[in-house]
Amino acid sequence: MTPDEFRRYGYALVDYIAGYRAGIADLPVWSTIQPGELRAALPSAPPTEAEPFAALLADLDRLIAPGLSHVQHPRFFGYFPANAHLASVLGDLLSSGWGQLGLNWASSPALTELEELMTDWMRQMLGLSAAWRGVIQDTASTSTLVALLCARERASGHSQVRGGLQAEPAPLLVYTSSQSHSSVEKAALLAGFGRENVRLVDLDANYAMRPDHLAQLIAADLEAGRRPCAVVATVGTTATTAIDPISDIATICAEYGLWLHVDTALAGSAMILPECRWMWQGVEGADSIVLNPHKWLGAVFDCSLFYVRDSDHLVRVMSTNPSYLRTAADGQVTNYRDWGLPLGRRFRALKLWFLIRLEGVAGLQARLRRDLENAQWLASQIETATDWHILAPVHLQTICVRHTPPSLSAAEVDQHTLRWVDQINTSGAAFVTPAMLDGHWMVRISIGALTTEREDVAALWSLMREAVA
Repeated sequence: MTPDEFRRYGYALVDYIAGYRAGIADLPVWSTIQPGELRAALPSAPPTEAEPFAALLADLDRLIAPGLSHVQHPRFFGYFPANAHLASVLGDLLSSGWGQLGLNWASSPALTELEELMTDWMRQMLGLSAAWRGVIQDTASTSTLVALLCARERASGHSQVRGGLQAEPAPLLVYTSSQSHSSVEKAALLAGFGRENVRLVDLDANYAMRPDHLAQLIAADLEAGRRPCAVVATVGTTATTAIDPISDIATICAEYGLWLHVDTALAGSAMILPECRWMWQGVEGADSIVLNPHKWLGAVFDCSLFYVRDSDHLVRVMSTNPSYLRTAADGQVTNYRDWGLPLGRRFRALKLWFLIRLEGVAGLQARLRRDLENAQWLASQIETATDWHILAPVHLQTICVRHTPPSLSAAEVDQHTLRWVDQINTSGAAFVTPAMLDGHWMVRISIGALTTEREDVAALWSLMREAVA
């Protein structure tokens, strides 16, 4: 493809994307195609000869679009806001168009230095001190794995350069809660701790980690000759957006010398609002933090910010130094290959740069405040409705709800819940997510799509009442 062809086809594709976003509210929120349906409609073998771009573009509507679930839809209330702001889309397009390869600073000085600046801009926006340095990872799952690798090496005196965990005299332990994201357990397994060495801390009535039980578990493990290593706390848990008491947990970690990693994948975006920072009070006592601007804030996936207070330790744990990547600038610059798992990296910082510059901090704050207000409005409607119950505090933009007709048993309420959720989701008019809480089904309503306004939330509430009737 020549630059002239790219220009012509690119204009057509940008028009297509703009048209898609402009008309997205008229589409069904969720795809209803059957498993294997798209695969069966596509050729089983690649084309031998080049095809015209017009044919490819036509197949987007004819074949691909019906298999899309429209998470940018104003009535998408599932999972978490997966916002792809068009300002950030432009940055992502430029990243792909430039095709930079971030192997070290010298391979793309602009890639490295803009990433340094964007992580620092975000640090300031979040109200964090200058003690923190950041890097853009792909997802919170990767960031949590890197955090536990750092915790493992600090606790073991860098066992990776000796016999690894296999040579350690006693097992290292990780503490978290049952409400933490599934990636925490996965990271502990991949980092070699082993499932038997992951401790689940009890929860309080609001589904937050209990610091008193954490301290008890640590003391008991030390008494038994085991070695506490790390705590993963969460601000805004996946199911209920519960808020672990970071300050109390940080005090315990400091007392016992444990690494504290704070997962704020969704809720971290809210910390650009000064009035929300009480949620992570004490975070300056943590060792690492992760938040995902590719969720609520609006950066195009993938864009996960990982912050550490001791970047020298991170580099020592993750460093690689092959001869073919050494340059005269080493020692004077940041080489992000030593800040995570992959050797190379994309120019992800452009997605944040475009988003922050074209929206401004005030614009981003206004949108998040709108979503918080809409969540409180819906919560107030549910609280006054017969047989409807809110199951967890509504601190952020997620509401956990259950409809419980008094004539139904607990098992029947579970079936009732799944039925009315399925009725809404298959209608195409909105999408919400069922989830388990305390062994029973409930519904998570996650408000925060870019175009979701009060009328969309009100429409969902009407659908909910119609569905249970």
